[in-house]
Amino acid sequence: MLLICLALGAWQVERLFWKKDLIAQRQAAVAAAPAAVPKSLAEARDMEFRHVSDEGVFLNDKEIFLGATSEGGGQGYQVLTPLLEPAGRIVFVNRGYIPAELKDPAKRAAGQIAGTIRVRGLLRLPPAGKPNWFLPDNRPDLNYWFWVDLPAMSAADQLDRVAPFYIDADATPNPGGWPKGGVTRLTLPNNHLQYAITWFSLAVALIVIYVLFHRRNAGLR
Repeated sequence: MLLICLALGAWQVERLFWKKDLIAQRQAAVAAAPAAVPKSLAEARDMEFRHVSDEGVFLNDKEIFLGATSEGGGQGYQVLTPLLEPAGRIVFVNRGYIPAELKDPAKRAAGQIAGTIRVRGLLRLPPAGKPNWFLPDNRPDLNYWFWVDLPAMSAADQLDRVAPFYIDADATPNPGGWPKGGVTRLTLPNNHLQYAITWFSLAVALIVIYVLFHRRNAGLR
């Protein structure tokens, strides 16, 4: 048991430094100068959370709805809309949050931007698969998604030439106020120090118990 506590404490220390490095990388990317949207996945891998801009036409009839909650806890969606670039490639844009009652585009018609538009935001890479085992499966049949799955979203929308990354639009207000951009979560929970202290404290407690137990037994002999 002692070895298990020590091993788990050491593992949490490793996770602590890994998380700090990850946070530093994310902060550096956000602080970097804006860049053009990448042309390939290889290029995009070095640009996640970098400010980028792109130009094209929104395919508003092919919106994807990602389940989300507002800062106040209200239920709603993040709206991912395909952006058709002049050269024919499509980049999904997370335009931001809408409350559940505004899922019908007719209720936020002013935000259904037509014509060529320039989008600014943070470059994002989708997860390689389901991020957590406890997440429900995506429901393409209901257009209800729990995580970003670009190949499946592209298939559901019957789209080709889709970029392997997407853009989280910045907080620039949309006409009519919806969707509300700037939804990227830039902070990461980092509780590994507390976890490490807990495991090492348990290890110390076990050592103390062991010493006291053997001293007591020695005194009874």
